[in-house]
Amino acid sequence: MKILQVITSLLPGGAEKIVTDLSLGLKDRSHEVDIVVFDGSDTPFKQRLKKNGCRVFYLGHSFFSPLNIPALRRMIADYDIVHSHNSSPQLFTAIAAYRKNTPIVTTEHNTTNRKRQHKLLAFVDRCMYKHYTHIVCISPLTHTLLLQHLGSCSIPCSVIPNGVDVASFHEASSKNISRDPNKTIITEVAGFRPQKDQDTLLRALALLPTNQFEVWLVGDGERRAKLEELVHELHIEKAVKFWGLRDDIPQLLKASDIICMSSHYEGLSLSSIEGMSVGRPFVASDVNGLHEITEGAGLLFPHQDAQALATLLSQLANDPTFANDIAQRCYQRALQFDLQKMVDAYEALYRNILQ
Repeated sequence: MKILQVITSLLPGGAEKIVTDLSLGLKDRSHEVDIVVFDGSDTPFKQRLKKNGCRVFYLGHSFFSPLNIPALRRMIADYDIVHSHNSSPQLFTAIAAYRKNTPIVTTEHNTTNRKRQHKLLAFVDRCMYKHYTHIVCISPLTHTLLLQHLGSCSIPCSVIPNGVDVASFHEASSKNISRDPNKTIITEVAGFRPQKDQDTLLRALALLPTNQFEVWLVGDGERRAKLEELVHELHIEKAVKFWGLRDDIPQLLKASDIICMSSHYEGLSLSSIEGMSVGRPFVASDVNGLHEITEGAGLLFPHQDAQALATLLSQLANDPTFANDIAQRCYQRALQFDLQKMVDAYEALYRNILQ
């Protein structure tokens, strides 16, 4: 099959990682896979794709420029399947493929988005989805909420959970990562954007003895200055490390003692599965997209409740038996989301559509 993936960018993020891993997984199975981006930034994901034989096309226009539409329209006929991700690629792909014979698929990566809160945008959203051949949701809750949003919709819609190369995280070595052996290291891997809630983790740290605990924040984004300001306000500068964008995430997670995901909402968080894969206890906000993956394996704390989070972190740090039990349960949960299962499912979906 000849497949085109369409996404906003290849900057670090969950959807971007899915596109990268899915494209390379399909490439390994002798399919031809190209990627279109609306942001031409050179990133580790982009370099990895090109290094492994996937072409990456930058259309030369901004995220929301309608000039992306004719450029996409010229490309679509060259592919057997076109697969879009994220809001503007979803809309532009639907318009570009109008009255074309190429099937188009889209993946819904979140349980909600800002479009659903505005009547006009929600109406446009519903009209857009009707032009797709198939809609994929990354979790049962994402599927349920999307169907509620769409109302009566006859477009086929299914669930394919995100996948992670669990073995590569579980077997990672932390020997090249420098850390204080006398501190409990709590790591969160997430973009610094409004959806995420690193603030609650930082506030929890301020309630703990900072000579015993340290927080590592891995990522970057528009809220970095706000988070740095909060660190200063809480007087925890010596206990927080900003790692920025990294290509050694497995090693950083392996060097940590506790993995945390404090967020306002998620779809199906890849960072959460990665955190569970390394064999460390995982703690998450009790919100949509995290509750489903964490319940029965890791630990949940009420949304934005810094005191409850601090209590859990202290318990894990001071009770190795408890921490090891949570870690083992998290690893078993991660195995349910192995990458090859995801690639199998998408490959089967594409074949079924073409048949």
